[in-house]
Amino acid sequence: MKIAVLSDIHGNIAALDAVLADIETRSVDKIVNLGDILSGGLFPERTADRLMAMELPTIRGNHERQLLEMPYACMSLSDRHAADCLRADQFAWIASLPATLRLSDDVLLVHGTPESDLQYFLDTVTEEGLRLATKEEVKERTGNADFAVILCGHTHLARVVYLTDGRMVLNPGSVGLPAYDDDNPHPHVVEVGSPHARYAIVTKREGSWSASFHAVEYDWEQAACDAEVNGRLDWARAFRTGRA
Repeated sequence: MKIAVLSDIHGNIAALDAVLADIETRSVDKIVNLGDILSGGLFPERTADRLMAMELPTIRGNHERQLLEMPYACMSLSDRHAADCLRADQFAWIASLPATLRLSDDVLLVHGTPESDLQYFLDTVTEEGLRLATKEEVKERTGNADFAVILCGHTHLARVVYLTDGRMVLNPGSVGLPAYDDDNPHPHVVEVGSPHARYAIVTKREGSWSASFHAVEYDWEQAACDAEVNGRLDWARAFRTGRA
C-alpha cells in the first residue's frame, strides 16, 4: 500500500497541479487530502473544482470549518477571499467533509490532532515561539486514536515522529503555502525556508510503514504575482522565499 499525502493547499492551484504531476510518476495506490484546501490569496474556486472532480478521501481543516461557521465580518482575509469566490456547490462540498477520517484499520486522517483542528501535533507553541514537540507531548495528543499511522497537517512543516509503541505520526508539509505567522496561543512564525510545494508518501511493506518527503518546483513567482494582485503581500513573500 502506497499513499500520497496532501495538506494545506490553500487555493494554490499551480502548486497542486505540480504535486499531482509528480505523484503520477510514483505509482501510488491512493491520494488523501488533510484539509485547509481553499482559503488564502489565490484561486479557491479553481482548486475546489479540481479536487471535487478527483473525489479523493478528504477531511476539512480549520479553514473549512471557519468558512462554514464563522460570520463573514469575523473572518480572516484568507477566509473572506474564499467566501467571496466559492459557489454554492463548492460550499456544499466542504460542508460534506468530515473532521477526521478512518482510512483503514491502520490509518487515521486528522487536520490538527484527533481532538482539535487547531492544535499543533508535532510542534509546540510557547511564549518564546515554536519548538519541536516532545514524544511525550505527541503521544498525549494522539488521545484514544490507536492507529499504526496518523496523518496530520495544519503546521505546514514536513515531519514524522515514531512513538515508542511503534506508531507513526506524519505531517506531509504544505502543498500551497511555505510560511505564515500566527498569534494563537502565542505569537509565532512557521517557515520552511524554501518556496517548494511539499507532500509525502507513506508505504506499507510486510506489515511495516515507512515515509518519504517530496519537494516540488512550480512557478512560485507567478503565484507571488497573483497574490500581489489580490492585495496579499505577505503571501507573495512566502511564495518567493519560504519565509514569513
